[in-house]
Amino acid sequence: MTQKFQFTDAEKVQLLADLIAIKSVNDNEVTVAQYLQKLLAKYDISAQILPVEGNRADLVAEIGSGQPVLGISGHMDVVSAGDESQWTSAPYTLTERDGKLYGRGAADMKSGLAAMVIAMIEIKQNRLLKQGTLRLMATMGEEVGELGSKKFADDGYMADVDALVIGEPSGYAIGYAHKGSIDIRLTSTGKAAHSSMPEQGYNAIDPLIDLLGKANHTFRDTDRHSELMGKLLFNTTIFNGGNQVNSIPEKATAEINIRTVPEFNNDEVAEKMTALVDEQNAKGADIAMDIYMSQPSIETSGKSTLVTLGQEIGAQYAGEDVPTNAITAVTDASNMVYGKGLDYPLAIFGPGSLTVHQVNEYVGKQMYLDFSKLYVAWFSRYLNEN
Repeated sequence: MTQKFQFTDAEKVQLLADLIAIKSVNDNEVTVAQYLQKLLAKYDISAQILPVEGNRADLVAEIGSGQPVLGISGHMDVVSAGDESQWTSAPYTLTERDGKLYGRGAADMKSGLAAMVIAMIEIKQNRLLKQGTLRLMATMGEEVGELGSKKFADDGYMADVDALVIGEPSGYAIGYAHKGSIDIRLTSTGKAAHSSMPEQGYNAIDPLIDLLGKANHTFRDTDRHSELMGKLLFNTTIFNGGNQVNSIPEKATAEINIRTVPEFNNDEVAEKMTALVDEQNAKGADIAMDIYMSQPSIETSGKSTLVTLGQEIGAQYAGEDVPTNAITAVTDASNMVYGKGLDYPLAIFGPGSLTVHQVNEYVGKQMYLDFSKLYVAWFSRYLNEN
């Protein structure tokens, strides 16, 4: 495979720097989409911005035509940088130190998205596709709610996609399965009273504590598990109640994150949580439950030509064999691959590091540059050989 057109390393780093500079913290993905649309248009690739809500949008672009269709996907949003004074360098300014590129989103996952865009342009400019379609689906809202990937699935963009690559920061390992995730908010309403006369009120905290204790037993003490992904994980992560130490609290809330497996799925979790809420309410409580995010677990076999080709090409850059595994984090595959079956070709494979969501997040510069080349070979060979 001979290429006449290639971005320089400096141009690749500048592209990532431009993306990092766009503060798409759980919002404002439309600015990322507009930047990518303009860049792709420069190389004769038409991209469409798909509005979702407010300043939030997806972007879709494709090259080639006909079957097979290889989908490639990355998300445009990032999490908050938190206390920016804790960062060694400004989080929204890409900064190189000791061979690492630092910035919020450098690992999760603007480097993966940038590498995919670079690969798409180079494949197009060098006419490397002999058959098939390469479809980029850049998503909004992956970090909270995954509404962007849901829109792609609901609007039929995945209907003809024969295989999917998600460029999440796996490093030199390929993921083919992951747990699901559920976010639940419980709101308990009581009646305020002076703490010396509790019988005049109703303590909103008490039934929540009882419910959460029973939920811990229900979900943590089960022996049901996935051979591939392990046990379901249940954690109360936010708890608030009351506003004065000598007053009976009239309001309390708890938020829960649950990581599900196929053997203990989202529907069953919702059913059991509903029963626990109903039990408390039958005893006089007033608890409302809001399941505000529910993404199913995804399990594929990992046995596909997409994965084996990724391993083969990836090993040339890793300098060692590329393993396959289930990953711990939830991805847009929850929506995009849902219902496609165990044999569906899915590969979660992209540049990154273990600093995802942390202060001083970074991606190795060489890994980022290598993935931009790896993707060119992988995407074009997969389409041409299948």
